[in-house]
Amino acid sequence: MDVTFDRLTIEAFGRLLRSGRLSSAQLTEQCLRRIAEDGPRLNAFTLVMSEEARAQAREADRELAGGTDRGPLHGVPISIKDLVDVAGTPTSAGSRVREGHLARHDAPVISSLRRAGAVFVGKTNLHEFAYGTTTEESAFGPAHNPHDVTRTPGGSSGGSAISVAAGMALASIGTDTGGSIRIPAAACGVVGLKPSHGEVSTEGVVPLSSSLDHVGPLARSVGDAWLVHLTMAGLVPGSVTAKPAPLMRLAVPRPYFCDVLDDDIRARFEEALERFRSAGAAVHDTSLTDTADIVPVYTTIASAEAAAYHAATLDEMPERYSIPVRMRLEAGRYLLAEDYVRAMKGRQALRNGVDRALLDCDALLLPTLPIPPPKHGQQTATLASRNEPVRALMLRQTQLFNLSGHPAISIPCGKTDTGLPCALQIVGRRNATHSLVQVVLACESILSPFLD
Repeated sequence: MDVTFDRLTIEAFGRLLRSGRLSSAQLTEQCLRRIAEDGPRLNAFTLVMSEEARAQAREADRELAGGTDRGPLHGVPISIKDLVDVAGTPTSAGSRVREGHLARHDAPVISSLRRAGAVFVGKTNLHEFAYGTTTEESAFGPAHNPHDVTRTPGGSSGGSAISVAAGMALASIGTDTGGSIRIPAAACGVVGLKPSHGEVSTEGVVPLSSSLDHVGPLARSVGDAWLVHLTMAGLVPGSVTAKPAPLMRLAVPRPYFCDVLDDDIRARFEEALERFRSAGAAVHDTSLTDTADIVPVYTTIASAEAAAYHAATLDEMPERYSIPVRMRLEAGRYLLAEDYVRAMKGRQALRNGVDRALLDCDALLLPTLPIPPPKHGQQTATLASRNEPVRALMLRQTQLFNLSGHPAISIPCGKTDTGLPCALQIVGRRNATHSLVQVVLACESILSPFLD
């Protein structure tokens, strides 16, 4: 049975699977076919796990036929960012530095997905060591945006976002240190969830910045992302249900986050706000404190922690890094301990500021990316007559919430006049990912009739 499943969600597949209209083996085969057909064009994968995926899918079908149902991810094809250990396969981190590495054990998030009966179709391409926003600097070559191959898919989880957007998997596992789930989700037009800090284990995941790293899902819907998140967090999907919030109080932090926006991005954002108002949501403006400190605090912490992790290999094999990534890592070696301590104090002040802004609302709303996905090799973008570095722009809206640890989700909110995805970022209270998901489900239901 050949199925067109570009818009098929995990929830919809589950209904087809359990009704006997579609098997895991059939869907997995179509995912593998799509990977083979579009692989050279998009370069989303570093490793395609064809035989393992087929075996897992057949086993899922056998178990379901025999009355064993492992839950909503049973038989679901999922891809995995090549930063996460899967036993018996390489974890390349997109770098020549890790040539010859073979994971001996599954990361805990992978163990949880195995127990849930997920099917692993392969490991996805990424920006080397997750230290970039475009997935251009990778030992496997650059990945390409499925909406326009002349543009980047965002990063660092670029291959993960491509795999979901291009029908190669129903969901993917990514990581997020400064926006690396939300940025590519926005650039490729899918959903990306960064949970509260510490909610999902990062054991068995190559670190970039240990105190900023998060693991989370990319998927086709908020509901799908929630199912994958619960599984990775070690919870049973269905044990914590999420329903759309009935009434919402939404706040827009306009200073800083709405100062520098592409015209189309701004237009889609304002249209989304108006749709929320028309649906009965209360939307008001707010502001966050200390926003001038976001970039220096983030850069100091991320650079120092990354440099510490890479210290030995920077000394032993510097030539195996791509030059831009090596330069970022080397810069972190010149930071002083007092710089790091000062940045950690600044981080607490920023966290407190986000907490205060959320006291009188259910969530914060802001664009996920201030620009459409950039072209390959593009270094700057002109906004409001100002030439801005692309890397800084792509991190501008997201990195604060890695510092603060608040959960944040990116969802599609339309397209530019040239057909490129635009996205909305929704931020909730710390350690309340469940409550955030309920708000985002409501936002998704309001926006979905307007999205093609």
